[in-house]
Amino acid sequence: MIKQILSKVSRKQSRSSKNQDSSSYQTPNSSSSLKRSDVGSGNSRKLVNSDISAPYSVSSTTRFNPSEKNLRNGGPVSASYEALPSFRDVPSSEKQNLFIKKVIMCCRIFDFTDPTKTLKEKEIKRQTLLELVDFVASSNVKFTESVMQEFVKMVSANLFRELTPQPRDCKILESYDLEEEEPSMDPSWPHLQIVYELLLRFIASPEADAKIAKKYIDHYFVLKLLDMFDSEDPREREYLKTILHRVYGKFMVHRPFIRKSINNIFYRFVLETEKHNGIAELLEILGSIINGFALPLKEEHKLFLSRALIPLHKPKCLAMYHQQLSYCITQFVEKDCKLADMVIRGLLKYWPVTNSSKEIMFLGELEEVLEATQQPEFHRCMVPLFKQISRCLNSLHFQVAERVLFFWNNDHIESLIRQNRKVILPIIFPALERNGRYHWNQAVHSLTLNVRKIFFDLDPELFNECLLNFQEDEAKEEKMKSRREATWKRLEEIAADKASSNEAVLVN
Repeated sequence: MIKQILSKVSRKQSRSSKNQDSSSYQTPNSSSSLKRSDVGSGNSRKLVNSDISAPYSVSSTTRFNPSEKNLRNGGPVSASYEALPSFRDVPSSEKQNLFIKKVIMCCRIFDFTDPTKTLKEKEIKRQTLLELVDFVASSNVKFTESVMQEFVKMVSANLFRELTPQPRDCKILESYDLEEEEPSMDPSWPHLQIVYELLLRFIASPEADAKIAKKYIDHYFVLKLLDMFDSEDPREREYLKTILHRVYGKFMVHRPFIRKSINNIFYRFVLETEKHNGIAELLEILGSIINGFALPLKEEHKLFLSRALIPLHKPKCLAMYHQQLSYCITQFVEKDCKLADMVIRGLLKYWPVTNSSKEIMFLGELEEVLEATQQPEFHRCMVPLFKQISRCLNSLHFQVAERVLFFWNNDHIESLIRQNRKVILPIIFPALERNGRYHWNQAVHSLTLNVRKIFFDLDPELFNECLLNFQEDEAKEEKMKSRREATWKRLEEIAADKASSNEAVLVN
């Protein structure tokens, strides 16, 4: 009986030891992926029996999954994290296998919130990533399907994480200024930067076949990449901008999806949150994309202009991305001058009422759009346009009034105004006359007199007619003012007489 028990125990121990030996490097998932890679590379036996030691043993519960806490938070693993040999120290036939091992090794995520924690392991990973960058840059690596699969897994594990925004008060958000506010720097940037550089070199590499890579650089990968644009670290957003642009250029099949996904980010930003850190970078990418649109423009692109770009003028934080937005809008008008009417009416729809600094930005963009506007489109929108310009001329904020008066220094805009002076001058003449008489700022006063002189020299008859109409309207207004004052005076007298009684006062 005792012999039987001992024999069973010995059999169990031998089985467990075999299982431990077989799981010391490969997991069930990784073994299948390695087998698939071996079919493509033809060296499965070399990968298993090579003398290159694994970075650390991986159990089935510690597969490189970024959602697991022990990896994302830099928790303990089952064995030591040791550096692998350099690419220079192995024969050429083993470099591909070593590349895969180094990629798998770099799936480990460390906790950078504590700068004193796992310093040795962090430095090993950093050096390994730098080796991978140099190896990819040297064009020695052949990106087979298995290599791409492991590579994209590693990139996803390192880059795609939950972003934690800095806590800010609502009042601070309303007056948020990128130039004054210190940007938030990600503490894990020493590793993130190299991973981004590695991804950029991978996408730019001629060895990465787009037909194979699109299986792994798929729609999900693009969406996660776009999610990272909300990072508060400007260095990360700069890398993302370059990478997404390269992805758009290399993977033609993804182009409509990328444009649609960026549209959705804009819709959510304008209609829901008004909070996003990467709008400027996304618009910068779109600027170059719009520049490459073929003519005639597709209806899809015109809808993008009207539904996504023009409403971006609405949020309070326009200053964060206005330069890039203005460039995109101007690109559309230069591509198709018939869009000028829609753009100008869109600007008038979102024109700020109480925000003078935003109004100055609108005027600057309006001037750029008008430079690309032709006579037919200008003729369709000039009446509402110059009603708004008239209000800007009378603005008490001298920079607003001054900025709009500078329009007459632009030869193309002045030419449009000259050709349509019979419609425009009657609209803006009252504003010019009031500025010439009452405006407090000397620069605005002088510029107004110059504009009045331009119109007078151009068409004295029209100018005098407008002056006469203005004087008549002024007389009518003065008469109405005196009648209003007389009515109020009579009302006060009646009220004083009946102050002692509770009778209601009726004024005819």
